Amino acid sequence: MIDKLLPGVVRSAEAYGDVPDEPPFPGEADLIATAVEGRRREFITARRCARQALGLLGLPPTPIRSGPHREPLWPAGVVGSLTHCTGYRAAAVARAVEVASLGIDAEPHGPLPEGILESVVAPGDAETLRRVAEGDPATHWGRLLFSAKESVYKAWFPLTGRWLGFEDACLEIDPRAQTFTAHLLVPGDRPDGAPPLTALSGSFLVDRGLVVTAVVIAAPER
Repeated sequence: MIDKLLPGVVRSAEAYGDVPDEPPFPGEADLIATAVEGRRREFITARRCARQALGLLGLPPTPIRSGPHREPLWPAGVVGSLTHCTGYRAAAVARAVEVASLGIDAEPHGPLPEGILESVVAPGDAETLRRVAEGDPATHWGRLLFSAKESVYKAWFPLTGRWLGFEDACLEIDPRAQTFTAHLLVPGDRPDGAPPLTALSGSFLVDRGLVVTAVVIAAPER
């Protein structure tokens, strides 16, 4: 399902369930040594998906460690993103010469828990949600907003090394095209000297009881 949102240069893999008693990949066991069983299962399956996606790039299986902010550490020359929620795990990867950064996210297609929406909306988001809900009241747009901002953050962080709060980006959503644009409300300066990020665009899909979103930032032309 996630592949429908990604360009051809991005490779992905997904799973709708876990393999019972699957052990951690060598070199990753310590990362979940104290995790509860549900967390262990999603970690193991999502990283198995990541290795499957890396294999589609022609790369060998390797441990995928975590950085200081729990971000996955990809092999040199690779960018990627992981996601997991109830009933779904996925990974997407690409070569850094073709994609500068990417972010994917999946959420159950249902209302956000009480009190969460207020912490997700930025100035302008409430009007966007009202507008799209008028045209399609069956879609849980608050959940989609949440997922889109998760994908935006996952694409933002590797390029800036900084936190991006839900309140730091407001979204435009095009329900017909199934796309969104996140307008950043904070400076998007990048340590590598590349032009600052001002807006990130992505796409979404609602299917199989899930909301799936993706943001892909192309690498600069060589």
